[in-house]
Amino acid sequence: MRQDWISLATARLPRYTSYPTAADFSTMPDGYAVRSAMERITSETSLGVYVHVPFCEKLCWYCGCATTVPNGYRRVSSFVDVLMKEIDVWRNHLPAHADMRHLHFGGGSPNSLNCGDFREIINHIKLAFGVDKDVEIDIELDPRTTTDAFIETLASCGVTRASLGVQTLSGPVQKAINRIQPRHMVTAKLAHLRQNGIRRINMDLMYGLPLQTREDVKEAAKYAADVGADRISLFGYAHVPWFAKHQRAIHDEDLPGLEERFEQARVGHEVLTAEGYVAIGLDHYARPEDSLTQSLRDGTIRRTFQGYTDNPCKTLIGLGPSAISELPGGFFQTSKAQPIWRAQVEGGVLPISRGVLQSADDKVRARAIETVMSTMRVDINDVAREMHAPMRALEPALDAARKLEPLGLCTVSGTVVEVPEEARMMLRTVASCFDWRLASSEGRHAVAV
Repeated sequence: MRQDWISLATARLPRYTSYPTAADFSTMPDGYAVRSAMERITSETSLGVYVHVPFCEKLCWYCGCATTVPNGYRRVSSFVDVLMKEIDVWRNHLPAHADMRHLHFGGGSPNSLNCGDFREIINHIKLAFGVDKDVEIDIELDPRTTTDAFIETLASCGVTRASLGVQTLSGPVQKAINRIQPRHMVTAKLAHLRQNGIRRINMDLMYGLPLQTREDVKEAAKYAADVGADRISLFGYAHVPWFAKHQRAIHDEDLPGLEERFEQARVGHEVLTAEGYVAIGLDHYARPEDSLTQSLRDGTIRRTFQGYTDNPCKTLIGLGPSAISELPGGFFQTSKAQPIWRAQVEGGVLPISRGVLQSADDKVRARAIETVMSTMRVDINDVAREMHAPMRALEPALDAARKLEPLGLCTVSGTVVEVPEEARMMLRTVASCFDWRLASSEGRHAVAV
């Protein structure tokens, strides 16, 4: 890493999976904003649906997700009962719309559900929202606790893609993060998925974990490529123990320093691109023939709460505690506290506790941020035309970007901002040039690299 990048790399910045970001969400005491956003859904609006399953059989110390250990299935079963009612609440409130194009199960660990409950949930969702003929159904899986029977249930329910949480193959690192999963365990689950017809495989890897080295990152990246994962994410561990309390089990002195983190990401990038993967945005890689790569080429790629995606749906229904919905004109989140979520659902109201409305200016900035985070290039005039905004709307962002030019983080040519390959890891820094809200939330984010 260049020495003159260090102060910027240690700045705390959003991951920009939405704009405004979740740090800008505030309490929403009435449903007017939600209703007004929902009224803009039309019969041509395709839906995406996200289901948050807030349980894991074991906690990983690095995790920042909203999840708990249920200690038995009773709590999970009770959650399923309320989730089914929440699906009905959304169905009753939604105006006429097109069918569901994308369904994603995340968490937590969705495989915390038993086979019968998963089948019941997915069938109820399909009945409530309709199913497009080209629907994609994704699920995140913990290889340690995913049974062969659960995989067979996924296949019978029409799941098309599975994302395996690999993170690292290093024994010492696995012990330090409380996630022991030998290589043969991951390989066996992968084989069973493919045997059952689920052949679209994502793998999640991480760098910056406690005790992790460059060789560890290289080993995991090479493994993911060798087993033929279609898409690979290589995330940097975000150490935010003030937010995720179980991260306090990770010792600060075991964490790689900033420059080592940068080098670990660089090594992973070199391995994956040498194996033929196409680098996408900040931290994703895909096979050249994969639909995500195609969406990058044709300009339809998007960056959402689920990362980089070729999912075309701009309306997302979030189900379960802490899930975020994206409706026309704003983002809306259910409470992370299950008792609050449960009470709202039982009362027949949409379980929205927080959110933020998008102003016209926010929408223009959101599009610019999404574009540069996805393609490493943005023409502010193109964005203005697409969003029907004044051509001068984003000119102050150009001035901010020009201040980064001497550092080699970007170039500004006319109305075009472009990030060079060597500064890919600093994409969030360049994207922040378009973020006028950052000053009020800066302390709540993880470091930029």
